[in-house]
Amino acid sequence: MAFWCYILRCADGKYYTGHTDDLERRYAEHQTGGYSDFTSRRRPVELIWADNFTTREEALQSELRVKKWSRAKKEALAAGDWNRLGYFAKPPSEREPSVVHKSISTSLDTNGGGEA
Repeated sequence: MAFWCYILRCADGKYYTGHTDDLERRYAEHQTGGYSDFTSRRRPVELIWADNFTTREEALQSELRVKKWSRAKKEALAAGDWNRLGYFAKPPSEREPSVVHKSISTSLDTNGGGEA
C-alpha cells in the first residue's frame, strides 16, 4: 500500500499540505468540501505536488517537514526546480542574491497563518 504527501493550491493562493493513503479520494474530499475547514473555505483546490512513500510514518514526516516550508520552497518543489529548492533551503544570509529573482515571496504564511 502506498501513502502520499501532497500540496494543494487553494483558490486564494494559500497552500495546504497533507498526507493520505488514498490520494484520489482525499483530493475529491478537499474539492467537494467538508473534509478540512481550511480547504472548504478556499475551494476550488488544485493538486500541485504529491510524492508516495512506503509507510504512513514516512508520509507524515514529509508532511510535517514540507508544511513548515516557505511559499518559495513549496513552489520550487511543485515545479521540480531543484536548484531553486536548494537556494531557498539555505539561510537568507547565505544566498547569492543574483541566483533567484528578488520578487519571489519567502513568506512562511502559506497555510493560513491564523486568518479567519
